Amino acid sequence: MMTNMWQRPVSLFGCLLLLGITGTAQAYKPDIVSSTPRGMQRGTTQTVVITGSRLSDSRQIIVDREGINVKSVKPVSASKVEVEFEVPADSAPGLYPIRLVSETGLSNVMMFSVGVLPNVEEKEPNSEFATPQVIEKNVTVEGAVAREDEDYYAVELKAGESLTAELEGVRIKKGRSNPFFDPYVAILNSERFEMATSDDAPLLQQDCLCSMRAPADGKYIIVVRDSSFGGNNDRYRLHVGSFPRPIAVVPAGGPPGALIDMTFVSAMGDAWIEKVQLPSQAQDAFPLVVANDQGVSPSPNFIRVQEMPNVVEQEPNNSFKESTVGALPGAFCGFVGEPGDADFFSFEAKKNETVSIKLFARKILRSELDGVINVYNAAGSRVGGNDDSGGPDSRLDYKIPADGVYHVSVNDHLRNGGPGYAYRLEVQLVQPDLVLTLPDRQRYVATQINVPQGNNAAVMINATRQRLGGAIDITGLNLPEGVTITPIQMPANRTTVPLLLSATSEAKLDGRLVNFVGKITDNPTVGRYTQRHQLLIGQNNSVVYDYNADRAAVSVIKASPCSFEIVQPQVPIVRNGSMELVVKVERGGFEGAIPVRMLYNPPGIGSTASVTIPQGKNEAKISVTANSSAAIGEWPVIVYAVVGGNEIATMPATLTIEDRLFAFEFPKTSAELNADADVLVDVEVLRDFEGTCELELVGLPAGVVCEQSKVAVTKDTEQLSFSVKVGEKARVGQHKTLVVRATVSNDKGIIKQTQGTGTLQVDKPIPAPVTKPKPVPAKPTAKPAAKPPAPVKKKPLSRLEQLRLMRQGKTEAPE
Repeated sequence: MMTNMWQRPVSLFGCLLLLGITGTAQAYKPDIVSSTPRGMQRGTTQTVVITGSRLSDSRQIIVDREGINVKSVKPVSASKVEVEFEVPADSAPGLYPIRLVSETGLSNVMMFSVGVLPNVEEKEPNSEFATPQVIEKNVTVEGAVAREDEDYYAVELKAGESLTAELEGVRIKKGRSNPFFDPYVAILNSERFEMATSDDAPLLQQDCLCSMRAPADGKYIIVVRDSSFGGNNDRYRLHVGSFPRPIAVVPAGGPPGALIDMTFVSAMGDAWIEKVQLPSQAQDAFPLVVANDQGVSPSPNFIRVQEMPNVVEQEPNNSFKESTVGALPGAFCGFVGEPGDADFFSFEAKKNETVSIKLFARKILRSELDGVINVYNAAGSRVGGNDDSGGPDSRLDYKIPADGVYHVSVNDHLRNGGPGYAYRLEVQLVQPDLVLTLPDRQRYVATQINVPQGNNAAVMINATRQRLGGAIDITGLNLPEGVTITPIQMPANRTTVPLLLSATSEAKLDGRLVNFVGKITDNPTVGRYTQRHQLLIGQNNSVVYDYNADRAAVSVIKASPCSFEIVQPQVPIVRNGSMELVVKVERGGFEGAIPVRMLYNPPGIGSTASVTIPQGKNEAKISVTANSSAAIGEWPVIVYAVVGGNEIATMPATLTIEDRLFAFEFPKTSAELNADADVLVDVEVLRDFEGTCELELVGLPAGVVCEQSKVAVTKDTEQLSFSVKVGEKARVGQHKTLVVRATVSNDKGIIKQTQGTGTLQVDKPIPAPVTKPKPVPAKPTAKPAAKPPAPVKKKPLSRLEQLRLMRQGKTEAPE
C-alpha cells in the first residue's frame, strides 16, 4: 500500500536547477509580444503582423475559441510573422486567445480582439484638447499612448444621443511591465467639463468604460491617457459608439437550453429586459453578447450556465422576515441596489445535510460587488458566514444542525450598492468535484507539451478532489495525429502523477487543443481541466490580467537526434537506502553534454538535482535515496533531458520501494587516544534477503580508523563488533556520527541500506599517579637584627599653615 507522503520539502538548489533546465528549454520556444493591428472587424479578412522572437520556423496559429479562421502563416524573419486572419460576420466580438506553433514548440498566449465596428487608426498630432482627431460615431480606434501622452478624439452628437467609450489596453498587453499601462478614459464637453470618466471598470478589470447622454447638440471630446501619465507606446483599441453596453445582468445565468428573460443595466443606470437563449451545454463562464437595434456590445458579459433553477429576488427582501423564498438546489440572483442594502433568501434543509453556498460576483460576472454571505436560522440568529474564501468572492459549506428553514443574505463588504452590484448565489447540497491542472514548472509560464517526433514528452498533472475517492484514469481528447498517452493511473491517495505523451516518427508537425479528462473508477463524475495563463504581471509581481483555458495546447515538434532510457532496476530501494539509476542515451550524432533530471520524486525519495551526461559519454547515474518514511510500493519514474532546447522524456521505469531489511542499535562506545576499541552493533534482521550481505562502519571521526573493511551478516546475526584504532591526534569529545552501511548483493543487483547514528566517546588517557617526596625539615634561622626606625618624613605645610606661621614670626614666608 502506498502511504500518502507526497508533500515533502524541496531544496532551494533543486528548485533553481529545475527552473534553469526548464528556462533553457523555454528560451528555444517562440515568444509573441504584439500584433499589428491588435484586432480587426468581424466579416473581414486581413493580414496581421505578429512580432516577437524565435519566429522563423512558425507554421501554425492556434485560436482557443471558434470565430477566427487562419488562412496562412508566413514567417518573415526571426522576429516577424505575417498571418492572414478571416473573421466570419457571425463571430462573437471580444478577445480571442491565440498562440503560435513552430517546429520547436508552442508560444505563449496573447489576446487578439475581434470587434463589430470598423477600425480607424490614430492620427497624430492629437495630443491637445484644441486639436482633437475627428472621428465618426461607431468606430474602433487603434492607437498608442507614449509617455505623458494624451490622445483626444472629437465626436458630434445630437441632444439625447448616448455615447459609450470602451477601451482594451490591459487585456491586449502581454508580459511583465512595471509600471504597466493603466488606461484612463474621459468624455468631455466642448468647454472641457467632464461628462463621464473611467479608470479600472470592474466589468473590464483594469480597462475603461464610460457612458453619457448628450445634454445638447455639439462636439464631445474623448481623452485617452495613462492614469499616472506614464506610457511606453502602449497600444489600445477604443470602441466608440451608441451600442448597448450592460455592466450587469440579472439573473446572471440559468439552466442549459433555457429561454430566460434577463434584465440588463447600463453604466448610465438604464435598464431593459431581453429574452436570452442559453446554450445546451453547461458552462462555468458563458460569454453573453448583447445585440439590439442600437448595435452590438464590444465585449461579452459572462454568466453561469448550470443545471439549477433561478430564484430572482423579490423586493422587499432586506431582512430575514422578508426573505425571497427559494429551494435547493437554486441560483439566487439579484442586485445589491443601493448603499446599505442586503438581500435575503430562504430555503429548507434537513439535519446533517451539508449545503454548499457559493457567491459569484467579482470573479466571473465582473460585478462591482465585494460580496459577504451570512446564514441565519429560522429565528434570525446568525449561524455562519464568509467573506472572500472563494478568492474575490465568498463561499461556505454549512452543515445543517436541525431540520427547518434557513436564510442566507448577501451584502457588500463596505455596505455599498448600485446598478452594477449584481450577484448569483448558488445554493445546493455539496456535490463531488474533480479538477485537473498542469502545474507551472517555471514561474508565470504556463506549462506546454511539445512532443518530438519519434520520442516522448512528460509533465506532471494534478487532481483536486472534493468529496471523491478512488483511483483516477486520465485520457486526452483531440490529441494530434500520431500522439498517444501512456496510461498511468492516479491512486486514490495521490494528487499528482506523471503524464507521458509519445509521438510516432511519422507524426505530422501539428498543434492541437487537448481536453484532459479524469474519470474515477465506478463513479459517474468526470473531471474537468483548467489552466491559468498569467498574461500581464505588474508591480510586486502581482498578476494584473490572466486567462483560464479549458484545454491544454499540445504540439508535435521536429525530431530530436537523441533518445533516452532508464535501465530498469532489478532490485528495490529500501527505506534508509540508496541506489543509482542509470540513464542511457542514443546520441544519433549529437555530441554535446546533456543535462538530465528526474521529472518528479516519489514520496520520501530524493535524487541528485544536477546530473549531466558528459560530452562523448552515453550514460549517467542519478543517485537516489529513500528516507525512513518513503512510500512503500511501485512507482513509475521518468527522467527528462534537454537537447537543443527540446525536452525529451524516457519511458517510465518502475522504482520499487520496500521497508528496511535491518534494524541497528548502537551501544555507546568509549575509547582513549592512541588505543584500540570495539564498536558493538546490535543487528535485527527484519526480512529474509537473497544473496550475501556485508556491513561497513562509516562516519568515523578524523583520526579514527576501522581495521575491518566489511563484516559479513547472515539471517542469524544478532551482534557485530568492529575494531577501531583511535590515533593520538583524534579529537577528544563525543562523536555522534557512526553509521552502518549494509550492502546486499545478488545476481539481480545491489541493495544498500544506511542507518545511524552511533556514538563514540574519545577521551584523553588518565595520567599515572605521581609519588611526592617527603618534605625535608627546615633548619632554624637566626632572627634578623631590628631595623633602625625610619626617619619621619616632614609633612609639607599647606598655604594656610604657612601664613599662620609667618604671622607668628616662627618662619619665613615662602618664596
